[in-house]
Amino acid sequence: MKLSLCMIVKNEETNLPKCLQSVEDVVDEIVVLDTGSSDQTIQIAEQFGAKVHYFEWCNNFSTARNEALKYVTRDWILVLDADESLTPEIAPYLQEAINIQDYLLINLVRQEIGATQSPYSLVSRLFRNHAKIKFDRPYHALVDDSIAAISTKETYWQIGYLPEVAILHAGYQKAIISQQQKYGKAAAAMEEFFAANPDDVYVCSKLGALYVEMGKINEGMELLNQGLSQMIGNQLNQSNNQVHKDKIRLRGFQNSQSRKVGNSLSQDIKETNYDILYELHYHLGIAHTHFKNFNQAISHYQAAVKLPIYPLLKLGGYNNLGNLLKVSADFLGAKNAYETAIKIDPSFVTGYYNLGMVCKAMGSLVEAIDCYDKAIQLNPDYAEAYQNLGVVLLKAGDVETSLAAFEYAIALHEKNNPQEAQRLRQGLQDMGLK
Repeated sequence: MKLSLCMIVKNEETNLPKCLQSVEDVVDEIVVLDTGSSDQTIQIAEQFGAKVHYFEWCNNFSTARNEALKYVTRDWILVLDADESLTPEIAPYLQEAINIQDYLLINLVRQEIGATQSPYSLVSRLFRNHAKIKFDRPYHALVDDSIAAISTKETYWQIGYLPEVAILHAGYQKAIISQQQKYGKAAAAMEEFFAANPDDVYVCSKLGALYVEMGKINEGMELLNQGLSQMIGNQLNQSNNQVHKDKIRLRGFQNSQSRKVGNSLSQDIKETNYDILYELHYHLGIAHTHFKNFNQAISHYQAAVKLPIYPLLKLGGYNNLGNLLKVSADFLGAKNAYETAIKIDPSFVTGYYNLGMVCKAMGSLVEAIDCYDKAIQLNPDYAEAYQNLGVVLLKAGDVETSLAAFEYAIALHEKNNPQEAQRLRQGLQDMGLK
């Protein structure tokens, strides 16, 4: 099977080379739809052998992506944005997946670079070149609705997922979001769509979460609760054998030990959009935490992590649950939440750090030291981990190693947080250690 890369771009000369380099030996065709670049984007795309087409931007991502699909000629389509890249390890598994006869769509795990809350997502970006597959929704463009419609009529198709991280995404880092005014653009697009589709649970989830992120907590909670109520109502209707009105979003959730493609389409998933339900509970947890409604927040996080979705997607839920249980002095509960997160993802740096903090609070100094060491191994520039390692080592009586850790912390803080560096230096002087 042959694979096409399909992209829409505008003024992406900084990001585009990395993206295209990551697919050079993976795809057989590169289709780029430019929506008005004034920099070197087009020239860079052509250097990589891309077929470049042009489209006047209409403030609708789905319309643009569907236009780009018209120019694809290969059997399968991979959709990437310029600020995304394929991981080198995924190539053989991706090729194996598209050669499986029964698959219509393969969900891919995407890692959000720099994210501490929800570092992973599952995205429907790899699918057959099928005439009826189209993108829908103006901002969060998805093929899920068309995939659901096809699967209903052409029942032989299967939906799969690749368990390994396939895509690295740098676009949601805070500095980039602020620079590109992503929140405002996303809100405007989703508000317009929601005005015409007020019962859309997916938009309730996404727009509600966005409002919370923007500080519009009450507005966000209203939408999130609306979405949650609608989903509960849909579940009740299903139990009474009534017509299911929700859109089907097909997402893999099985905890497969295989590195190959996993099967994700089950009757259970057809009936309940568990990934949306997770997001509703997760963001309601964030909103209630903002108002210090800790019991309600804990309840939402507990509900979220119980859902049968792909385990990597639950990291933010387990981490936030641990934070709240720690605040509530339920140290054992917090410890279990952090340990679960680390079990799911042994490279989850924030999980090791937070586990170290709760072990320190419990007086388990040796365990805390081990956690901080692991966090530092994964992120050598983790100033807070060095700082707290110094505190625990000092409590354990290892003054020399403690001072070395504090010195590392001060040096790192000097780069990004000079005030904290000075505060820490002064604290050591006050204790007669410097």
